[in-house]
Amino acid sequence: MQHTISHYIPEASIAKVIQLLEHDNLTVLVKKERKTRHGDYRKLPNGKHQITVNGSLNKYRFLITLIHEIAHLEAYKNFGRFIKPHGVEWKRTFQYLMLPFLNPDVFPSEILPILAKHFKNPKASSDTDVQLAYALKQFDANTDKTFIFEIPLQSTFKIYNGRIFKKLKKRRTRYECVEVSTGKIYLFNANAEVTIIDD
Repeated sequence: MQHTISHYIPEASIAKVIQLLEHDNLTVLVKKERKTRHGDYRKLPNGKHQITVNGSLNKYRFLITLIHEIAHLEAYKNFGRFIKPHGVEWKRTFQYLMLPFLNPDVFPSEILPILAKHFKNPKASSDTDVQLAYALKQFDANTDKTFIFEIPLQSTFKIYNGRIFKKLKKRRTRYECVEVSTGKIYLFNANAEVTIIDD
């Protein structure tokens, strides 16, 4: 497991991560990219625990996702199975587990203040924190995608499943877009990843 995980996370985080993963009955699987999630945790019917993380993530997002999922396991062990998946017990556990990693040996100094702010009250997904998602995106190898808030109004774009939309206007925190083929209006989060279509 150590050999595999070390390919996906910052070098300075490896020893501490290995320590966190030394659980009985825990399997960590690196998966092909899934569009709807970066990772997940589940207790299997045989009593074992399984964490999966997308192998396509950059090393900083991979580390955050891995610790997010380890926090689910720790919260489950410490507080029982009736807690909310992203409730206060998970948040406190996630904060506690992430703290040793929030330093310039592990993360680039330019994103540390953004991470510190995020971890005052971590969200169910780091993607819902637009500032953090944008900061982490700068380290992605794949740059053909962009966030919807970056593209001009009236731009045409497609999403991961190939559907095509036009960006109309901003509401409070989301963008109103029309699906080109149906004329239906949809709302997109500001950091939805899209591929712009050249006119």
